[in-house]
Amino acid sequence: MNEAQLGGVLFFIPVGQMAAMAISGYLVSKFGSRRMLVLAAVLYPLALVLIGVVRSIAELSAVLVFFGMAANLANIAVNTQAIGVERLYGRSIMASFHGLWSLAGFIGGLLSTLMVGLKLSPLSHFTIVCCFSFIVILLMTPSLMPRDGYRRPKREAEPRGRIFTRPDRLVILLGVISFLGMVCEGTMFDWSSVYFEEVIAPKATLVRLGYIASMCSMAAGRFTADRFITRFGSSAVVRVSGLIIALGLLMATLLPNLWTATGGFLLVGLGVSSIVPICYSLAGRSKGILPGVAIAMVSTIGFLGFLLGPPVIGFVAHGTNLRFALGIILAFGLFIVVLSPLVKKFTK
Repeated sequence: MNEAQLGGVLFFIPVGQMAAMAISGYLVSKFGSRRMLVLAAVLYPLALVLIGVVRSIAELSAVLVFFGMAANLANIAVNTQAIGVERLYGRSIMASFHGLWSLAGFIGGLLSTLMVGLKLSPLSHFTIVCCFSFIVILLMTPSLMPRDGYRRPKREAEPRGRIFTRPDRLVILLGVISFLGMVCEGTMFDWSSVYFEEVIAPKATLVRLGYIASMCSMAAGRFTADRFITRFGSSAVVRVSGLIIALGLLMATLLPNLWTATGGFLLVGLGVSSIVPICYSLAGRSKGILPGVAIAMVSTIGFLGFLLGPPVIGFVAHGTNLRFALGIILAFGLFIVVLSPLVKKFTK
């Protein structure tokens, strides 16, 4: 495949994720997050193995849709489980769960590099990952929460929402904040290295320095965010996160050299680290919507930012330049700051 074909084929992963958003929330609420998480944890690595055996673009496209659907079901189910565990702890721990996700992505990249260095075929590589995943499933399944009807504090009532219902104001607000945060996160994933290559122009070995800085600070931020959320509250952390995102992008675009751009992208990664965990955690506390459904709603709105943000940056950069395009994104951080007081208002 050429680059255009590859880009088109990779688009089928988010197509599968978006297609599964509504059905994932329904399945988790209907059959329970434990059962659906085990199912998704089996299908997810099996889909990876199927990617290793395809022989045509059409087959690959179909398997990637299935891969995206399994990924989304796992996402909704595991976050629903995480909300239950968080309630048992009685304090914020959601960000740490997402920190483990970021750490796993980093380790996965290292393992992929190792597999390529060993000249293993994609099928062998994916089969090894699948077998390891099955071992994790066998070891961890007994520790999953048996049901989503976990005991809540007396001051909170059990949600009695319907599976199919309209989002309330809190869910819409969290979806919008998640959307803004994921636009910034997607920018780091897709454009940080391009920005370094085209604008900063460092040595070839340093082109991915900004990306690495943002990913490392994102993981570190998620492992430390819970203590700040517990101490200062979700609204305050969201507000500061938006300011950090805006400051980081301002630094990277206003002073485009190697160290300020690296520091700026590091700040952006730190700023976005808490946004999605907070939004998922608060969505699970909706009084009128079941946790799995609320998370699916927030995830759907937020994921649009991850999906649409990077292409829009490309169009703006094509018409102007990449510095200007990334500079516009700092406004999304400021929008998060503006919306942050509403988080406190709707979660009282």
